Amino acid sequence: MRSNITFLLLISSLATFSQNVGKLAENYIQENGVEIISNFKELLSIPNVAFDLKNINRNAEFIKTELEKRDVEAELLRMVGTPPIVYGYLPVKNAKRTLAFYVHYDGQPVDKTKWTNDPWQPTYYSKAIFEGGEPISFPTTQGEIDLNHRIYARSAGDDKAPVTAILTALDLIKENKLKITSNLIFFFEGQEEAGSRQLQRYLEDNKELIDQIDLWMFCDGPVHQSRKPQLVFGVRGVTGMEVAVYGPNRPLHSGHYGNWAPVPGQMLSDLISSMKDEKGNVIIDGFYDDVEPLSESEKQALANVPEIDSQLKSELGVNTTEGTGSYYERLLLPTLTIRGLSSGNTGKLARNVIPATATASLGIRLVKGCDPEKQKDLIEAHITKQGYHIVREEPDQETRLKYPKIALITRGSGYPAARTSMDEPIAQEVINRTKDIVGDDLILLPTLGGSLPLYLFTDVLQKPAIIVPIANHDNNQHAADENLRIENLWYGIKLMSGLMTIQK
Repeated sequence: MRSNITFLLLISSLATFSQNVGKLAENYIQENGVEIISNFKELLSIPNVAFDLKNINRNAEFIKTELEKRDVEAELLRMVGTPPIVYGYLPVKNAKRTLAFYVHYDGQPVDKTKWTNDPWQPTYYSKAIFEGGEPISFPTTQGEIDLNHRIYARSAGDDKAPVTAILTALDLIKENKLKITSNLIFFFEGQEEAGSRQLQRYLEDNKELIDQIDLWMFCDGPVHQSRKPQLVFGVRGVTGMEVAVYGPNRPLHSGHYGNWAPVPGQMLSDLISSMKDEKGNVIIDGFYDDVEPLSESEKQALANVPEIDSQLKSELGVNTTEGTGSYYERLLLPTLTIRGLSSGNTGKLARNVIPATATASLGIRLVKGCDPEKQKDLIEAHITKQGYHIVREEPDQETRLKYPKIALITRGSGYPAARTSMDEPIAQEVINRTKDIVGDDLILLPTLGGSLPLYLFTDVLQKPAIIVPIANHDNNQHAADENLRIENLWYGIKLMSGLMTIQK
């Protein structure tokens, strides 16, 4: 009987602790909301394109200093000509696990002409611009803050919000004398949006700093489209290629040569059309063959995810969709999309000519089981079956005269998909702790539609990894008018506080 009472007291204590963290986080936000938003604004004001090394280093130094203010042992891991990794370590006595928080502090390049406001001068809005939101002053009192307010700036949603959420979580934990229960490692990358080209080298060169990690948590991406919180256990891989086809060796007058000279734009259209059926399914031989099936746990989790197809159609203004199956069923298949097309001119610049070439940039998203190089091999084999001779450099006159159809293919780089099992014990700890904070509305997704270099952690380092997103789904990441909804920043602070204080 006594052991049962002890067990019940332990369960009650843990439940109370979980409730306290959520309540304490809410109280802290209520008391410090204005300052939190101000700190976020300061970080967003620093331009953060990876190739702008001067400003990307300003970001790194800023974050390092902020970690050090919170008693984190921080340093910049450097490589010549490359954005540094901001590395932080917060050891905890008698910790049973080591958790790593990965965030990238760089953002996509910007075309200021597409933005409503300067992307490097954060702007505060009453609500989303597409909902009729108006610019308002940044709050000076807590009463001026509304959960639907938004901050517009590059990287507001992707991916500086988690930086502010993590720093704030450390503040509220310290102020409320909560116990951090895991060794914490912070690993902030500065070139994710530029392809993480040196990430593997950074991981290899600093193995002794990361070898103890039991779980990587990637703080990137959006919450569910229903605005419910979610944890994601995998990502698609990504690669691509450009295909150029050739007609005459110079542009020709369409009146004199139309109906006689081959038209590259038409040739390319026919070639691309041959890759998909009328419903949008890829019909390249073998394109879906290597897809790794879901486990029973993953199938069950996916079955519990709310249906969003109708909502997305309405939101995006589309009447129909590609392929067969729901949005989530389509996430489990590799994709082939046109990223861009080029041949001649349109609009006022259009001329009555047959262009000499036409080019398509093809994007390929991969799922678990698919090899990036093999998928490109399959596409090339299909192009050959359509009668094309493939070249790797501009064809000379002899080649043009020898082959009726020529395709110049430039293969892009990329990386494979990755997925962590939901049944991993440490994954279950994160799931349960997140439910402590958000309740039973938590959505568990086997994979995200976007891509991250997660394979370096799951396949190369052989460590489990989970995506812990906080941004609103309509944050316009990578596009003009990127933004973060204030409620999502508050959610991130609560979640990071909970994950740093996991009980076991």
